[in-house]
Amino acid sequence: MARTLGWIGLLCALWCAPARAEDGYDLWLRYQRLPAAQADRVAAAATGVVRDEDAAPVVAAQGELVRGLSGLTGRPVAAGSIGDGAIVIGTVRSPRIAALGLPLSGLGREGFVLRSMTIGGRRVTVIAANAPVGVLYGAFRLLRIVQTGRAIDRLAIVDRPRLQLRVLNHWDNPDRYVERGYAGQSLWDWQKLPGFADPRYTDYARANASIGINGAVLNNVNASPDMLTPAFLTRVEKLAAIFRPWGIRVYLSVRFSSPIEVGGLTTADPLDPKVAAWWRAKADEIHARIPDFGGFLVKASSEGQPGPGDYGRTHAQGANMLAAALKPHGGVVMWRAFVYAHDKPEDRAKQAYSEFQPLDGKFAGNVIVQVKNGPIDFQPREPFHPLFGAMPRTPLMMEVQVTKEYLGFATHLAYLGPMWEEALRSDTFRPRRGTTVADVLERPGGLTGMAGVANVGTDRNWSGSQFDQANWYAFGRMAWDPDARADAIARDWAAMTWGPGLADPVVAMMMPSRQAVVDYMMPLGLHHLFATGHHYGPGPWVDDLARADWNPVYYHKADRQGIGFDRTARGSDAVGQYAPVLAKRWGDPDTAPEDLLLWFHHVSWDRRMRSGRTLWAELVGRYDRGVATVAAMQRQWAALAGQVDPQRHGEVAQFLTIQRGEAQWWRDACIAYFAETSGRALPDGVVPPAHPLQWYKAVRTPHAPGNGR
Repeated sequence: MARTLGWIGLLCALWCAPARAEDGYDLWLRYQRLPAAQADRVAAAATGVVRDEDAAPVVAAQGELVRGLSGLTGRPVAAGSIGDGAIVIGTVRSPRIAALGLPLSGLGREGFVLRSMTIGGRRVTVIAANAPVGVLYGAFRLLRIVQTGRAIDRLAIVDRPRLQLRVLNHWDNPDRYVERGYAGQSLWDWQKLPGFADPRYTDYARANASIGINGAVLNNVNASPDMLTPAFLTRVEKLAAIFRPWGIRVYLSVRFSSPIEVGGLTTADPLDPKVAAWWRAKADEIHARIPDFGGFLVKASSEGQPGPGDYGRTHAQGANMLAAALKPHGGVVMWRAFVYAHDKPEDRAKQAYSEFQPLDGKFAGNVIVQVKNGPIDFQPREPFHPLFGAMPRTPLMMEVQVTKEYLGFATHLAYLGPMWEEALRSDTFRPRRGTTVADVLERPGGLTGMAGVANVGTDRNWSGSQFDQANWYAFGRMAWDPDARADAIARDWAAMTWGPGLADPVVAMMMPSRQAVVDYMMPLGLHHLFATGHHYGPGPWVDDLARADWNPVYYHKADRQGIGFDRTARGSDAVGQYAPVLAKRWGDPDTAPEDLLLWFHHVSWDRRMRSGRTLWAELVGRYDRGVATVAAMQRQWAALAGQVDPQRHGEVAQFLTIQRGEAQWWRDACIAYFAETSGRALPDGVVPPAHPLQWYKAVRTPHAPGNGR
């Protein structure tokens, strides 16, 4: 009893605080009171929460239900005994739950059953699972149903996650600088840990649990070896303890050369027995502190990072050595396939496939290869990565970027759900037509997963803007179910974050927003036209960097005759890395999707497009369309004044003003450059850029976030 009261006291301390102003801190877990009639119906169906287990996730589930339902109904909902309207939660270890004979087989430890039932003549709602974390996920599902205005009196839900590893990758450094972070400093205050546990750590874990995220890589893939020292492992141990009740395991990014830098060895050769022994001892040390430690994320032999290639070894040999160290503890290695080495390939889009596809089937069973959604680098639009479907004997997990390094940072409204859905639903045609990227991720019989580069920081709204929260939310939902639809996810997020009555107008803004960014930055398959280093603002003219593939001119190849990168068999033949049916379709400019035309083809400025316009006129039209979409979003948001709390409404309005100005900047700079390069006049009726090209070339933004140090 004392243990139970201790947990309830802790939960009340965390969750029963006075109401705060609407600043976005509460994310999609605001639990604002429902309209009176709906609140009455929910209150009648949710009179109390009953449990008879003390496992931490079950206790957390009870506390969340009490907090959420009390806020949503405007009346107290407490722990209690079974009566009409009770919510009964627990696992099969509970005799009460076991006696119900619910269909829990096949749901694993994270699945759950959510069902309206009668127990002892009383109408109740049951949340049941095989393990405590499943109960927690079921509790959050029930709260989502209530928040989005759906009835809870006839529930019959059986659900489980489709992917095992649903992980946020934090690109956070020990000094709290976040690479490509646009929401303040790192959440992890290493200097104060383990002595001070910021309450935000619990709030972060709770938010992740609410959308099914079950892992966090705490540090940057460009890893500091210091993370493996005892001083840092003590701090990691503290975070692991805070996250554990919420079903979240911690992982670490590791530097491949750590045996040299913190281990005192003279080599990091993965085939050297001394190196393997060092990693085994380090894995043992970590698991002695953190028994449920998830494993390692590795960026190796890429962008100057050390790796097995330094010793003439393959990625598989490097990954398998680490996997052997972790295997006794059930740990995994997530080995990134984002590679471009010191040598200069003919086409950077081909390098990951060239290095990894020949290694199919050579990775250990506890290795999963982490592949970006596209073959370049998180561009606003890319084709899906050719490795998906090309490594049938190797588990692959998709890596997406939740933080918007290439989509306008935090100030541009760009909902990324449609972008990820586009990749996940792409047909790989491997081994057969209809095999989507989502199907590849769900490869039976091995590890499965999805990773997202986190966008959270110390800003009060967590993500740098109110609408960027939607991308964190959408990542969790799509990692749970890769076939989930972006519009349905947006609708749930909007209802929970802004209120059910605002879902329609908010979703109407969100769904076209990513396409707007594509249009005003890089339409028709253009890519990587950003200014140097920080990727803030346009730089299609940049041609003076040390490597050819660091320069935007390398990617667009615009000249007097045309524009676009020839990746057909006549060019780099990157299209040949896809299944033959796609290679044929995309390799022909007449059948390639126009949204990817300039990704795969160098075509004439006078090419006739499906709209009837020339390519030049179509390109300019897309730039104008992007700016117009942002202007429409401004009007839509302005119309919601008075329906949204003033603080959040004002913030979004100001950010949309920034976005409008920067969209115009992108449009004007790119049109000015391509007009001069092509030697073509602007199409009739097009408003010319506000300044000559040299004005845009002279713009410098050396202090833009994400520029590195």
